[in-house]
Amino acid sequence: MTHLVLPTDETRRLSFYLAMEEYAAHALNNGGDLFFLWQVEPTVIFGRHQVIENEVNIPYCREHGIEFYRRKSGGGCVYADKSNVMMSYITRSDQVQTTFREYMQMVCAMLKALGLDATSTENNDVLIGGRKVSGNAYYHKAGWSIVHGTMLFDTDMQHMLQAITPPKQKLTKHGVESVRQRITLLKEHTDLSIEEFKHFAVERLCSNTLRLTDEDVRNIERIEQETYLNPEFIYGKENMSV
Repeated sequence: MTHLVLPTDETRRLSFYLAMEEYAAHALNNGGDLFFLWQVEPTVIFGRHQVIENEVNIPYCREHGIEFYRRKSGGGCVYADKSNVMMSYITRSDQVQTTFREYMQMVCAMLKALGLDATSTENNDVLIGGRKVSGNAYYHKAGWSIVHGTMLFDTDMQHMLQAITPPKQKLTKHGVESVRQRITLLKEHTDLSIEEFKHFAVERLCSNTLRLTDEDVRNIERIEQETYLNPEFIYGKENMSV
């Protein structure tokens, strides 16, 4: 599998990395699997078919400088920040569900190589010791399958609860404690730093590296602007006033 690397270490908006997945699928047509890791400033990402006002606490996000974007895969709403690691996997395959299962097994195997009790569930989660550490989603594009997911290394629990529109009971301290009982953080299971974990994941999963060019970046930015930064895509045509 090939590890994709950008020309600089600049942190981009989440929308850029979604566009990068698409660009990799249709332009980097080398027939092999592609993979990259990324991190973002505090951001909420919600699924293709979700209604934004039902999923995202927009006033809270605006007050706290948390961005929000729609993705093309299904699934639920996710909070991400620099204390989490996001993963993208692109492979030439029309067998989307088979590809997804293989990806989940690959992530579990990578965590098991760290000595962790990692398993996957039917609803797209990776667990350590029965508690969620990763959520994942996928979609299909012109002969390619794209899978992306989170890896909860650490996170701001208050933002995670408040930025995503939760039931009222989750807004209490008890709600925070309840969520912490269902999820686990990778830092609780390894002595690796987040940068050391990223290096380990790439070394474990990838056999070579492809460094993108400035022209590649410009093409990714074009896709980002045309799709993922388009208000009609983010809000939906009927919700432009949100």
